[in-house]
Amino acid sequence: MGGKQRDEDDEAYGKPVKYDPSFRGPIKNRSCTDVICCVLFLLFILGYIVVGIVAWLYGDPRQVLYPRNSTGAYCGMGENKDKPYLLYFNIFSCILSTNIISVAENGLQCPTPQVCVSSCPVDPWTVGKNQFLQTVGEVFYTKNRNFCLPGVPWNMTVITSLQQELCPSFLLPSAPALGRCFPWTNVTPPALPGITNDTTIQQGISGLIDSLNAQDISVKIFEDFAQSWYWILVALGVALVLSLLFILLLRLVAGPLVLVLILGVLGVLAYGIYYCWEEYRVLRDKGASISQLGFTTNLSAYQSVQETWLAALIVLVVLEAILLLVLIFLRQRIRIAIALLKEASKAVGQMMSTMFYPLVTFVLLLICIAYWAMTALYLATSGQPQYVLWASNISSPGCEKVPINTSCNPTAQLVNSSCPGLMCVFQGYSSKGLVQRSLFNLQIYGVLGLFWTLNWVLALGQCVLAGAFASFYWAFHKPQDIPTFPLISAFIRTLRYHTGSLAFGALILTLVQIARVILEYIDHKLRGVQNPVARCIMCCFKCCLWCLEKFIKFLNRNAYIMIAIYGKNFCVSAKNAFMLLM
Repeated sequence: MGGKQRDEDDEAYGKPVKYDPSFRGPIKNRSCTDVICCVLFLLFILGYIVVGIVAWLYGDPRQVLYPRNSTGAYCGMGENKDKPYLLYFNIFSCILSTNIISVAENGLQCPTPQVCVSSCPVDPWTVGKNQFLQTVGEVFYTKNRNFCLPGVPWNMTVITSLQQELCPSFLLPSAPALGRCFPWTNVTPPALPGITNDTTIQQGISGLIDSLNAQDISVKIFEDFAQSWYWILVALGVALVLSLLFILLLRLVAGPLVLVLILGVLGVLAYGIYYCWEEYRVLRDKGASISQLGFTTNLSAYQSVQETWLAALIVLVVLEAILLLVLIFLRQRIRIAIALLKEASKAVGQMMSTMFYPLVTFVLLLICIAYWAMTALYLATSGQPQYVLWASNISSPGCEKVPINTSCNPTAQLVNSSCPGLMCVFQGYSSKGLVQRSLFNLQIYGVLGLFWTLNWVLALGQCVLAGAFASFYWAFHKPQDIPTFPLISAFIRTLRYHTGSLAFGALILTLVQIARVILEYIDHKLRGVQNPVARCIMCCFKCCLWCLEKFIKFLNRNAYIMIAIYGKNFCVSAKNAFMLLM
């Protein structure tokens, strides 16, 4: 009766896999699977390439890598090759503009003259009243203050240069960031008209950062990549070498390595317990308590109270106890894991090429990320920069007939020079043209391409390695029955027959990941206006999508293994894998 019930339970989850002595690993006679998805994936890749070509034709990454001065010239290249930084004459105008409503409506950047400089100011300086009648050469050029706009004559009086905003009226100690000179936040603002005591450097920087948001946030991220790409490559190379070294150690000493790792974790926790106890004992004897400190935003101050170390001591003791209990009750599982690692090391020893296949996956992932990054960068800079006329005070004499906010050429001489402070300033990037109007859709297409290609590359690696190790697993007489080139055979077999199946599984995972990204974006945008109920619902949605993504990754991995062995399509392989696991 019990056996019959057990058979019925087995049938509910499918028939058990029977032993077949004639089975010799991955079947050789197979056909293409999921052809429709394969065609869709290839068409999508073709469209992805077209998007990259369009971005390359219309984009100009110099708009990101190099800031522009007031004349529209790039800093750090051409005639300004030795002047890589951009200096703002009056950073406070970013928040103190008398025409701030017009500035906000027209999306202008910081409405102040901008000049390319070889280095940012180091010392604070403010023009004195006794210097107004002196020449620009005496006050600026001879004092090594080369911060005026290009072409300002030596014999021009300082008062005239200030009225026409050709030279700065003050300088603040600054440090270069994002190609621009940002003042130090602890500097006292100068006592000048329009700058009140409540005005801080931080406000000016915040206003400048807000004005820079006319460009997409991803563009500024790419600027950081462009400045530090070699360090990123070095870090990736070090991680790659360490990963290969770890795999090699598993090949040679799997058991001792696992034992050393376990003892190492226990030792680190034990030392942490000892250190926290010593710190707690010393502070307890001194009587340092959190009641004496009170609440403070300086987190480092909590290191000097005994309660902090007592809490850390309790946490470490609990972790140490849990780990010891796990080791005691799951010692048989640990032995099985060590045995599996030893068997896997034998497989790696028979197929040494599998140690270097992660390099192939690494290179393919790097190509996918680099292609998406360059495409997104060129797309973000596809519009032509637009410049308009602007004056700090349009009610000044001589400014009545000036067509404010009309387009202008920053490299041309302004016709109406009687208006004080009249400038041709950067407004934004042109949104005209088919590419510019479709910019958002093209960027979404690029993000979808990034996720899909990355997931496909990872799926390819899992399926290829599964096919190679399946050849080892079902070889009765090792190494005689192992194919000559198991990894290459698995790679060619996977690409020839199962590109569509891998694309199908990668697409399902990509859609879930895109949904998670959209949810994170909505949560970020609505974070300041959400009520507790909405935040709870959003958190539940995010948790559900996270669990769904983990489940799909787990199911996909096992489906790829079944595809590599039996050559079925994705749905059948996923079903068989799920039933086998059940």
